[in-house]
Amino acid sequence: MSEEETQTTSATPPPPPPAPAPSSSGTGGSSNRGLMIALSYLWLLALIPLLVEKDDAEVQWHAKHGLTLLVAEVALWIVFGILSMVLGPLACVLAIVQLVLFIAIIAVHIICIVKGIKGERFLIPGVSQYADRF
Repeated sequence: MSEEETQTTSATPPPPPPAPAPSSSGTGGSSNRGLMIALSYLWLLALIPLLVEKDDAEVQWHAKHGLTLLVAEVALWIVFGILSMVLGPLACVLAIVQLVLFIAIIAVHIICIVKGIKGERFLIPGVSQYADRF
């Protein structure tokens, strides 16, 4: 190999940088879609994506679903409050049921956030059908 060939092979430019990875927002979404979907399932904070991301149908669906879930939870807590007043001493047993139910509700919110960020929807029977009505 001559000296001239060595210089030309060592002077080759480095390969171009890899293309940027696709964002988690998918096509047509805003750059903060994941954050907005997470806010959708944090009770009253669901109003933020509902009012801010009006042009993103997926974020709107999750915000409406989160608000529908909130309304269902408030109705459930009202029922439990009335039952605890009526049952008197048996309200201690009801408090344990409420604790288990609260843990289940937190789990549902976490599942909804994780699936929403992945671009999926978690449908809750009896609740999710109302989100589509808005």
